[in-house]
Amino acid sequence: MADLLPGIVEAGAEAQQLATGFGFTEGPLWHPDGYWLFVDIRASLVHRMTPDGQTDVFRSDSGSSNGLTFDLAGNLILCEGDNRQLARRNADGSYTAIATHLGGQRINRPNDVVGRSDGSLYFTDPNGRLTAEERELDFSGVHRVSLTGGHTIATRDTEYPNGIAFSPDESVLYVAITRQDDACIAEKERSEACEHQFIRAFDVADDGSLSNNRIFADMSSAEDGVPDGMKVDAEGRVYCTGPGGCWVFDPAGQLLGIIRLPEIPANCAWGGPDNRTMLFTARTSVYSLRMTTPGTAIPQG
Repeated sequence: MADLLPGIVEAGAEAQQLATGFGFTEGPLWHPDGYWLFVDIRASLVHRMTPDGQTDVFRSDSGSSNGLTFDLAGNLILCEGDNRQLARRNADGSYTAIATHLGGQRINRPNDVVGRSDGSLYFTDPNGRLTAEERELDFSGVHRVSLTGGHTIATRDTEYPNGIAFSPDESVLYVAITRQDDACIAEKERSEACEHQFIRAFDVADDGSLSNNRIFADMSSAEDGVPDGMKVDAEGRVYCTGPGGCWVFDPAGQLLGIIRLPEIPANCAWGGPDNRTMLFTARTSVYSLRMTTPGTAIPQG
């Protein structure tokens, strides 16, 4: 892996499998107290893991939690897919729903979430895995929850939004697009290249509004995997899990290479004391890999 991406993966580094035996891992997050959190979607569990791979259950019956982050106060924020809500873990260990409906209509299935330094939270809300009768919103989009709790739609112009991340200066919001429709799923099952796998980019105004929707990078591929979880390093490179591994792009959208792991990753996160360790959630396992550049930090108040 170091030979594939010199200057990005630490020289001589290899992916280390820290834990395995899960259903489908997702939602990695480094806790400042020195441990990892990640989810097993199929078991509806949130796990806690020490840097050497010792795990225990942090939360059971998690509503098929997926993406995780922290708010400005350091509270854990969770995308609860089955519960169809964005939730906050309070200081006393209780959970509060902070986004459930938009304009009186129930949201879809929150997938991934990222915080901005103004305290707002942006989360992706694809409408897949819902029947037509269950859907109340007629679009898949990106939602914004302000510091004061106001819930608005940031953009409807995302076919099936998945991973989400900001550039280091928060002037650009990246959104991974997994597919356009079910025809894309059939293409992948036939081992055909899907042309609706890419990353969108939006300019972010001071007030948090989005504009200039454009395709930042093409991730079309017949390989196993889809554009999914995404993070950015301090130099503005974008890391997006996808077909065959984790794709790495420079700030202009030029592909630098693919980090290939023993299993196809679905998400990734920065962590460790120097924020240069990347944790990959990859199907049944979690892997760590040392990088040369630290990741962007989660905003804190």
